[in-house]
Amino acid sequence: MKLFIFAIAAFLITACSSNEPTSLPIMGEREAIEKVIDGKTVIDTLYLTIPSFSFINQDSIVVTDKDFDGKIYVADFFFTSCPSICPVMHRNMLKVYEKFKGNPDVKIISHTIDYKYDTPSVLKRYATKLGIEGTQWEFLRGTKDSVYTIAEQNYLVAVQEDNSADDHAGLVHQGWFVLIDKEKRLRGTGYDGTDEKQVDKLISDIQILLDEYKTK
Repeated sequence: MKLFIFAIAAFLITACSSNEPTSLPIMGEREAIEKVIDGKTVIDTLYLTIPSFSFINQDSIVVTDKDFDGKIYVADFFFTSCPSICPVMHRNMLKVYEKFKGNPDVKIISHTIDYKYDTPSVLKRYATKLGIEGTQWEFLRGTKDSVYTIAEQNYLVAVQEDNSADDHAGLVHQGWFVLIDKEKRLRGTGYDGTDEKQVDKLISDIQILLDEYKTK
């Protein structure tokens, strides 16, 4: 039996509440499954999660989903030659990076959607220009199919090739930041990376999630 729940609505209701939330909703599709525990049938919930992946980072090192076990992280999609929203997104993501810099529980992933041009060396120059060192914020490259599939099916972010796009790469994407918890579940999506108020909301939600884990 499957239950398809529009958790984004719950997220928006929480965001509009006059009271500060003490926890975040679990977002995305979910499936109700039957399990037998101590001879009794109970209903459990199987949530949408980020699947196994393997990409190359700006240091030409293989990065997998295992590197994010037990981590809260923020993900986005971009390309280094993007002339429009990407520079604004990553100036704003720097606020997230600086806020949680050195916190071992928080990481950032930026997936390039330009699988032709954005080689590790290009990503390294891009990261260096932003002032990023180490692996707390990783810039990842993969095949077109692997990146586009995980974007749309798991992070719920639209990306595509479009020859009518105004930039030379012919690529378009949503400028959303996505918040993932330590179980690789979506806990926040649709944060507009070009909107400083939305980025402030993301920072607040990361702290809520960190506090939530402290009480477990």
